[in-house]
Amino acid sequence: ELVYAAGAGAYLVATIRGSDYPPAARSLPVIGDGTQPDPERVAATRPDLVIAWQPSAAAPLARVMDKLGVAVYYSDPQTLAAIPEAVERLGVLFGTEARATAAAQALRARLDALAARYAGRAPVRVFVQAGLDPIYTLNHASIVSDALRLCGGVNVFGDAPVVAPQVGLESVLAARPDAVLAGVSTPADTARNQAAWRAMGLPAAQAGHVYGIDADALYRPGPRLVDAAEQLCADLDQLRQP
Repeated sequence: ELVYAAGAGAYLVATIRGSDYPPAARSLPVIGDGTQPDPERVAATRPDLVIAWQPSAAAPLARVMDKLGVAVYYSDPQTLAAIPEAVERLGVLFGTEARATAAAQALRARLDALAARYAGRAPVRVFVQAGLDPIYTLNHASIVSDALRLCGGVNVFGDAPVVAPQVGLESVLAARPDAVLAGVSTPADTARNQAAWRAMGLPAAQAGHVYGIDADALYRPGPRLVDAAEQLCADLDQLRQP
């Protein structure tokens, strides 16, 4: 998604399972899994550049690419501000600086507008639902928490020692969140989450403050996360209304 945002989608020769946005990406050959890339299948595409995510997962692939003289570039934006930076960097790598710079500036303008609009708003305590059975959440290291901060939200498990801890229902109830945020595939998922939390006795659910945002937009550190942040800010602001 970052490559397409940088205006360099035409240079992509293959991708991995799950890389399905924008629509043009669906026509690319799928040659493996992002967490366990197959070096032979990657090498068969004869790439000039491999864009990888996490060094640990890509280590076997990187060793093969090094022997073949193929550069490996790691892209893993950790904050919202790092998303336009990543677009710009990819523009440099692909020689599409003009389009990448314009896209990055547009993303920054939207983020700046959100920061200005929601600065000083009353904090809203949010439970980030990363899983429901069992219950998982995310801590401050997640880019989702960065989106929350931009909107005046407070991650109630932000200080957890691991990025995606499993937590008990009692801990969630004790944290007393004002709202629940979850990545969803359909609006029906949000309705199910609402019903489940209401049945578990969470006051935020009793008040109707369970929100769902498209999971691909919320969890993928690309341009669509700015869309997700705009929706998140609007949801939390609605909660603040008397």
